[in-house]
Amino acid sequence: MRLEESYAFCERVARTQAKNFYYSFLLLSRPQRQAMCAIYAFMRYCDDLSDAEGVSDRAGAIARWQADLDAALGGSAPEHSPQHALWPAFCDAVARYRIPHEYFQAMIRGVSSDLQVRHIQTFQELYDYCYHVASVVGLTIIHIFGFDDPQALRLAERCGVAFQLTNILRDVREDAEHGRVYLPAEDLARFGVKTTELSGDALSPGLRQLLEFEAERARAYYRDSEPLMDMVHSGSRASLKALIGIYSRLLERISNSGYEVLRERVRVPAWEKIWILARCAI
Repeated sequence: MRLEESYAFCERVARTQAKNFYYSFLLLSRPQRQAMCAIYAFMRYCDDLSDAEGVSDRAGAIARWQADLDAALGGSAPEHSPQHALWPAFCDAVARYRIPHEYFQAMIRGVSSDLQVRHIQTFQELYDYCYHVASVVGLTIIHIFGFDDPQALRLAERCGVAFQLTNILRDVREDAEHGRVYLPAEDLARFGVKTTELSGDALSPGLRQLLEFEAERARAYYRDSEPLMDMVHSGSRASLKALIGIYSRLLERISNSGYEVLRERVRVPAWEKIWILARCAI
């Protein structure tokens, strides 16, 4: 597949599936936006492998994807190159923005960890999970945003943790129904919450307090990562501000709902995302 066709494919994936990310991409230059879409398409495919319906051997599928990643980044001869439509754009973006390959290996390890029933025990274990599925995304995209201060890497890591904690709060019931409990067991015990409550309909006082506790933890990570805004290159700041603004607004909506995340999936509506985008562009 030609490079421009591969980028077009990745843009279609991002436009149709990146519910929060794609809006922020619109504030970037075209080369940056294309690179973001290529990275997103890779991440989307990774994530889908762990949840794909009708795939009997998900571990095998992820192993094959890992082998394809190694082949693509290793510059295999054309006849041995992986054939998925995203690879030409992905490899071009990685090379152009000098993104360390280790981040993509970490993403695949994070996805692999979701193949089994999972009950997180401690916040340190949760932080490690958030690093592999979200912080490495932040570490990847700030290479596209551009930065000079190495401290930006630490802040991008913390920003990724904030994003993933927000996702976990939103998806409590859905995750529990798939046998995944990301709220740490030590925190459930602290607030007297049983894991069976996470897949129920009613929000107990203890569970509400637990979710409020985890939300404040997410807010702390958002606050800690605020200096990142001034560390990325000036042309990228509006995009980063929009991305953080949309995720922060999602957390705010969860809070404003009284943490009623069991009855329905809390979302930021499209009109509000566009409002955030316009405000950041100005």
